[in-house]
Amino acid sequence: MNQDELLSRLNGIEWTDFECKRAQRSVPEDAYKTVSAFANTAGGWLVFGVSEANRQLEVTGVEEPDKVQNDFLAVLRGGQKLNRVISVEAHRYEIDGKQVFAFYVPESSRSEKPVYLKGDPRQSYLRRGAGDEQFTQSELERFLRDAAQDRYDGVALADIPVDRCFDEATVKWYQAQFARRNPEHAEITDPIEFLLNWNFVVEQGGKKLPTRAGVLLFGIGRYVRQILPRPVLDYQRIDTRFDQWSAEQRWHDRYVFEENIFQTWQGLVARYMRIAEHPFSLDPATLRRNDDPPDYVAFREAAINLLIHQDYGDHGRKASIKLFTDRTVFWNPGDAFATVAELLDPTEKEVRNPAIVKAFRRIGLSDQAGTGIRAIFRNWHELGRVPPQLTNDKARKHFDLVLINQPLVTDAMRRFRQTLGTNLTSEQADALALALSLPVGEALTLTAIRSLGISTTQQAKAVADHLVRQQLLDPLSATQFQLREAIRQRFAQVPDQVGTEVLNKSGPSRDQVGTKLGLSAEQHRMLAQMVDEHDIATLMEWVGRSNRSKFREAVLAPLLALDIVAMTIPEKPNSSKQRYRLTEQGKALRDEANA
Repeated sequence: MNQDELLSRLNGIEWTDFECKRAQRSVPEDAYKTVSAFANTAGGWLVFGVSEANRQLEVTGVEEPDKVQNDFLAVLRGGQKLNRVISVEAHRYEIDGKQVFAFYVPESSRSEKPVYLKGDPRQSYLRRGAGDEQFTQSELERFLRDAAQDRYDGVALADIPVDRCFDEATVKWYQAQFARRNPEHAEITDPIEFLLNWNFVVEQGGKKLPTRAGVLLFGIGRYVRQILPRPVLDYQRIDTRFDQWSAEQRWHDRYVFEENIFQTWQGLVARYMRIAEHPFSLDPATLRRNDDPPDYVAFREAAINLLIHQDYGDHGRKASIKLFTDRTVFWNPGDAFATVAELLDPTEKEVRNPAIVKAFRRIGLSDQAGTGIRAIFRNWHELGRVPPQLTNDKARKHFDLVLINQPLVTDAMRRFRQTLGTNLTSEQADALALALSLPVGEALTLTAIRSLGISTTQQAKAVADHLVRQQLLDPLSATQFQLREAIRQRFAQVPDQVGTEVLNKSGPSRDQVGTKLGLSAEQHRMLAQMVDEHDIATLMEWVGRSNRSKFREAVLAPLLALDIVAMTIPEKPNSSKQRYRLTEQGKALRDEANA
């Protein structure tokens, strides 16, 4: 019996993680390590009465079911072997005349982690893959830091001089933005008194002390680095596709931010404006684009999410933003306390750095509580792109958000949909397109459907149920579905048309209005004239560009990444003798455009 067969026998429960134990007459000791691992990570199912050998599952049955179940539940409720009382969801099955138990161990809350054995925090376990791993010292420290009642960013720092640690320009900038955003509050001109009023400075024992949030947000560089001996953010622009990049390759633009958080944000926006296809103006109070286009909103919310939610007590890992030609990857040292599904809900979430979060929201630099991730998904969907990818790794305690510059609905999907003979709403059509884009064997979940801008789980379920009725999807469980194999095979036979898709651009804001080939007018004009090998000055002259950096980023780099244009000296990209020519694919696109 394989895993799928066992799961189907167990009433189709959705299993995000599971572990099988023989447990014929007693509870195996290592079952409690699994309980610790599931509680500390993202929850999971523990099955008694099933053995695994050579990657095959065999139902062996629990021979003394009442004793095993009662012993197991008594230990979980006793609070002695484990430091917390663990409440599990218990199910009892009979398979081939044998008794099988399935216990769902839920994830514990932030404040109740870590869950450990024998009164020793060092005997805490994490779930990684199919195994239970004991905490390392650094992992234990991360969990204890997150569990602390006094939040890390609110701690007062007695060894930092309050009269010398703040950057005057940053505080004045913030005061000005605060006054414009909150005119109902009385103005406090004195910087220290202003920070004291908003708890970035606190009074203890008759002395004024800066808080950790105060120094991180407003501090002079050397004091920021004193309490944070690693960068706030590592920004890299990498002019190649993600799947063609290796860590050994050099970035094309990089800046390591070691200033305070607000200076980091201002510097990041300045770099973003440099790669924008068209210059734009910003509201000085919020650093928002005046027209708030979807691409900038998505980038802004993702970048701010990275700055306000990272674990600043983790000095061994740094946050990063990597801009590839086909996607932007935001990597955060620190997991979200909510699940991915909960992040798509509009309710307020528990956060790691409440003082830092409030500082941004008071001046309108972040959307209202609980809506940041939703804003990213909503605006990315408005651009017609595949949903952002989220990885909330509760074992390694990091959070990845990826904005992929790829259309959700391709021309092939549109042509295929016309052959189905059924009418679909825009939400249903988008869900079908998402299912068509998934790798073979990967399930379409209700959470994934919600990532298409659908507000509630109930609405996502209605979309999925309609696609099931139309015989486009098959249900795997109440929350998981997969594309029917016959539908996948029919779609695979739809011919692809070269050049009909929107080309991927470098970074989240480098969108261009496409023609029928998906190229910008500048790119068309340049390709139409390329009959030989040409230097960059000639190419720039053809499209009327004078700024070489912006020409490379907006016009040339996407064509190089898509193998439409090639270098004559690829091993020396910065050579003064460098020339550019059309590839065979580029010639075909040019000839098709000129036909």
